Amino acid sequence: MAKEPDNMILPLLREMRSEMQEQFTEIRQRLDKLESGQKTIRQALTADTMMSKFVTGDFEERIFELERKVESLAKGK
Repeated sequence: MAKEPDNMILPLLREMRSEMQEQFTEIRQRLDKLESGQKTIRQALTADTMMSKFVTGDFEERIFELERKVESLAKGK
């Protein structure tokens, strides 16, 4: 005699739940990798911005010093 439909539903639902949990685990792992990559990119951009500000600040300081020297030379003449 064939199995009763009631006896088949619960095992089928359990199997489906198990498969869905595996898929969700895979998706979570992929999202974690993406988030990690985004964090690395953000850190690199922050470092690049800080370095640019440092370099720009250094040039501005040098230009300011040169302007002071030019002014003092111009006043001395």
